Amino acid sequence: MPSHADLNASLNPALVEWNGLHGLPRFDAVSDTDFAPAFDAALARHEAEIDAIAGNPEAASFANTIVALEIAGDDLSRVSSLFWNRAGAHTNEVIQALEREIAPKMSRHYSKIGMNAALFARIDALWEGRSDLGLTPEEERVLERHWKGFVKSGAKLPKAEQERLAAINEELAGLGARFGQNVLGDEKGWFLMLNGEAELAGLPEFVRDAMAAAAAERGEPGKYAVTLSRSIIEPFLTFSERRDLREQAFRAWTARGANGGDTDNRATVERTLALRAEKAKLLGYENFAALKLDNTMAKTPDAVNGLLRKVWVRAVARAREEETELAAVIAGEGKNHEVKPWDWRHYAEKLRAERFNFSEAELKPYLQLEKIIEACFDVAQRLFGIRAVEKKGVPAYHPDARVFEIRDSADRLVALFLGDYFARSSKRSGAWMSSFQSQHKLPLKNGAVGELPIIYNVCNFAKPAEGKPALLSLDEARTLFHEFGHALHGMLSNVTYPSISGTGVSRDFVELPSQLYEHWLTVPDILKTYAVHFETGEPMPQSLLDKVLAARTFNAGFNTVEFTSSALVDMAFHTRPAGGDPMAVQAEVLAEIGMPDAIVMRHATPHFQHVFAGDGYSAGYYSYMWSEVLDADAFAAFEETGDAFDPAMAQRLKDNIYSVGGSIDPEETYKAFRGKLPSPDVMLKKKGLATFEELSGADA
Repeated sequence: MPSHADLNASLNPALVEWNGLHGLPRFDAVSDTDFAPAFDAALARHEAEIDAIAGNPEAASFANTIVALEIAGDDLSRVSSLFWNRAGAHTNEVIQALEREIAPKMSRHYSKIGMNAALFARIDALWEGRSDLGLTPEEERVLERHWKGFVKSGAKLPKAEQERLAAINEELAGLGARFGQNVLGDEKGWFLMLNGEAELAGLPEFVRDAMAAAAAERGEPGKYAVTLSRSIIEPFLTFSERRDLREQAFRAWTARGANGGDTDNRATVERTLALRAEKAKLLGYENFAALKLDNTMAKTPDAVNGLLRKVWVRAVARAREEETELAAVIAGEGKNHEVKPWDWRHYAEKLRAERFNFSEAELKPYLQLEKIIEACFDVAQRLFGIRAVEKKGVPAYHPDARVFEIRDSADRLVALFLGDYFARSSKRSGAWMSSFQSQHKLPLKNGAVGELPIIYNVCNFAKPAEGKPALLSLDEARTLFHEFGHALHGMLSNVTYPSISGTGVSRDFVELPSQLYEHWLTVPDILKTYAVHFETGEPMPQSLLDKVLAARTFNAGFNTVEFTSSALVDMAFHTRPAGGDPMAVQAEVLAEIGMPDAIVMRHATPHFQHVFAGDGYSAGYYSYMWSEVLDADAFAAFEETGDAFDPAMAQRLKDNIYSVGGSIDPEETYKAFRGKLPSPDVMLKKKGLATFEELSGADA
């Protein structure tokens, strides 16, 4: 093995010494080939730091053990954050090959730490004597997180079982990396090239522009490419009059990860589920869901399934009503085919245009990406007193990524924010928030105290043709607000310890700040100000605004069935005995709950990246709905004041939700904001799935 001196000499300093604007990484100074030696050096440094903490001859104290753990591994954190950003947002074959190598190596590294007997003995001694340590509530939370983390890493298991658990974790890490790469491979590898008016029938100009740009990117200028990017496939399915092409594109979209060959994920899923079940049993849990739900708000699979099934009953009933309405639209066109999944979006759009007298195509010219970004920033300033200042010319990790300073009302710098909004073939699908650096207040080895949060959002909106503005759908505008809500959770964090900073909260609480922030997009004052026509600059007419607001619950059955079916399948995978074909389990669950034939899961198993590209949302996809119960109730607090920007309520929101990270139990922090925990009823009413009278009758 190379010496530490050799490892240090091979490390590109730009990976760990961030001396760009306000401590931003110098992305332009890092090459793909720098990462492999950097990981070797950073892993070795972290291991040495851990050994020093575990071998400290002094008795364990909070400072020499827990605080030391909190600041250990800074180099590894920096290298990792740069690498995983590149792996997700701008990958290539070199990065993907290293990802397959690094994922199990990192798992092996952290398994070794989690099973370090001397280190756990120190943490366990602190945990057992915690009542005598004089800890603050935040310090108690940090100690609890470390102790429980070590226990779940197998610290209390016999040696042989520890070794088996480490092997399971290592294999799972490799499987998760492979799963995500397979989905990206299928997305990159399929496109449908169109040419001529007959194949473009029904497609508005904004869809054609996005498809033309995608075709040009694939070396076919003058043609139009349907790709599996959501920003293209969904509007194509919505507007295309060519049912045969809609079916072809839809089947490709829903077959990602299940096409046979090297990118097929079905065997990967089966192996993943078997290993997760074995891991849960080793750690003393009945199933993997019980393991994942320990220390969440939901706490048990029964609580999760209770919420999901309560919503499912109302959602599927509404969806069947919607299907009948769509069938009538089809019949009205003189056609006699059933409503198929590739028909739903198309005819729902026609029904919405008829019922509310507006279409997505009419709305989209008013939703310019630049204006919606401005709206996001304006809401943050009005609620939390912060403003965004774009810094042009600052190198980011891709030319499309933009850098902003986030400053408070006294012009103090509180965060850096990067926005990366356009789809590209080197970026995985979806939208997400992550960080290069989390806020905290601990002294560092270099003499600095604390760190500035450096947060980024990644989206996949269609890039417009040269000289034209990017136009969003209403759903895409919500996505932008959603991800910026996550970003605010990171940027407004005000805690001492990095492990509980920002989004370091339980999985079923982490979506509250993001989903809550979506509500401000459709506050009339925001739409009136920022929904302006890209050609005329005129604000959205009041008549159109009224129609948009009236249509907020249109197609709610479809949307809720898409989501809830995926969440129920996720829970079934992680509560039922493992083994057998996961696709058979998916089919069995959908049959049991009465899934309509005309709707498919939002994320079919072979491309369900939330659950299988790593385990972040495994047995946790429900958390979007759990948080939706919270966010409906939280926004109702503002509605009750009569002011969507009520200063006192905004301060309570900042103090109790956005700034506290994981320093307080989520139930307690929510009650501190709202005074009580919510019932699902507000969420059901918000979705339009139940009226107050219906809920009162059900409760009675």
